[in-house]
Amino acid sequence: MRVLLQRVQRASVSVEDDLIGAIGQGLVVLVGIGPDDTESTAREMARRIADLRIFEDDRGRTDRSLIDVGGAALVVSQFTLYADTRRGRRPGFTGAARPDHADRCYRQLVSALIERGIAVEMGRLGAKMAVELVNDGPFTIWLDSESP
Repeated sequence: MRVLLQRVQRASVSVEDDLIGAIGQGLVVLVGIGPDDTESTAREMARRIADLRIFEDDRGRTDRSLIDVGGAALVVSQFTLYADTRRGRRPGFTGAARPDHADRCYRQLVSALIERGIAVEMGRLGAKMAVELVNDGPFTIWLDSESP
């Protein structure tokens, strides 16, 4: 599983000009699912997302987690995080999970975040989405289930 986190002041996602999700302070979570990802992978990634101390405390140090600040998560499935650009000029996406498997893992990640007390809004897997955000920092972090 590959996750790109962006700390935001606010964010939203729309499909065909219909707003389907919006958050205030928190994280935009762009999620790529691989074919070997499991429920265990999703739960571990949810723990890492919720516990990562990337929000500022009263002294301006990044020492608070999403849970600590009461932030929300806008979770958007993004298979393009598995783009293979090693050959040619057109990326290949054969490293991404098939849609049925991706949907299952995506929903498991969302459920695991909710179980940790995070308010979650979602994108729509497979839809063409417009994601708007006001990046806070900017502060962007890459998480990969293959790395610690």
